Amino acid sequence: METSAPASGRCEVVVFSDDHDSSLVDLSPERVALIVRAQAQRTAALQARGDVAQVFCFENRGVEVGVTLHHPHGQIYGYPYTTPQTRRHLEANRRHRAATGRDLFDDILESERRGPRVIAENDHWTAFTPYAARWPFEVHLYPRHERFADLTELPEAYIESFAPLYLEVLKRCDAAYPGEQMPYMAGWHQAPVGEDRELGRLRFELVSIRRGPGRVKFLASSESVMGGWVHDLGPETSANILKEAL
Repeated sequence: METSAPASGRCEVVVFSDDHDSSLVDLSPERVALIVRAQAQRTAALQARGDVAQVFCFENRGVEVGVTLHHPHGQIYGYPYTTPQTRRHLEANRRHRAATGRDLFDDILESERRGPRVIAENDHWTAFTPYAARWPFEVHLYPRHERFADLTELPEAYIESFAPLYLEVLKRCDAAYPGEQMPYMAGWHQAPVGEDRELGRLRFELVSIRRGPGRVKFLASSESVMGGWVHDLGPETSANILKEAL
């Protein structure tokens, strides 16, 4: 059944630096941590509006993914609904809990930390390429030890340790194919504001369409029409490229 409602929500821009020619990867860990704090503050403010069901903080880099404004910046969307992707993730976790009694994201992290696709980690975060990655380069950053619904719950220790690990991931991405800055789309998965928060899991995801030197991935009919994804490199291969890049 289709429904309609008046448009509402919010779109905001977060400027990362006053250096027009820089990129987030060029910033200090302290600056990146400040950006995460700003995203957490704006998440809290948008959640309090009453017309926002989910908050999405993200950044795009590279003309290959459609960037036209190159000044280092990110965006924050306040959706008046829970996005379809998030609903699929929540429902998958609901089914997993019913079948196993465990949390899906806990099990994913535990499994990936034992496998070959971990790219980098520290005391609070693990960065890995998931076993069912769709994009040529895809990196997920999961908090370790504790589960958070969104950025408003993230402790300061996790914010401070996220910054250097994320910068390391970005440097690995740019070093994967020397001389070519990797285009990417990256953002935070956050639980909805008023429903199923116990099923949500704060985590960060970065994807890139770069599939080789001078080459990018275009979505073919199998992906665009049927949703049957083909990984150009294989997740183990792309993970190894990033691990060996530095």
